[in-house]
Amino acid sequence: MTAQAQGTKAPWSRILVQKDVLAGLFLIAVALLGLWLSRDYQIGTALRMGTGYVPRLLCWVLLGLGVIVLLQGLRAGAAEFGPFAEFWWRPFVFVPLSLLAFVYSIESLGAIIASALLIAVGAFAGRDMRPLEVVATAAILIGLCWAIFIWGLGLPLSVWPEW
Repeated sequence: MTAQAQGTKAPWSRILVQKDVLAGLFLIAVALLGLWLSRDYQIGTALRMGTGYVPRLLCWVLLGLGVIVLLQGLRAGAAEFGPFAEFWWRPFVFVPLSLLAFVYSIESLGAIIASALLIAVGAFAGRDMRPLEVVATAAILIGLCWAIFIWGLGLPLSVWPEW
């Protein structure tokens, strides 16, 4: 039985290790770091945006989302968990690895293969990885990235490897 089912309050340590609480705290920390790092950027106005306008706006939105996620996690109460029952370490390992794979492969392998690597390695962060869904997601995201950054904005990125 959980602590709530017995009618007693759950200890704070159990509440703080829930996924939503940790995710909310992480989003808040990233948003605060972004706001601190962009403190010297010119903000400007909505019509004449400075270099800090969009980063600060995104950090404030991220801060709001973090507070919402944190409050939902706190409201849910403490849940029973095992230390390795939900593979809590997977996102902390595979998400940074996917970003590193993208960063170190975009120039040599091109945008399409680097994006595919990003999605494939990042998919291992989830516990329920289904290959067909990963391939479909990769195809859609690669298509959107190509349409937005290469075709739409005309960024000078190599699409395929130039061996």
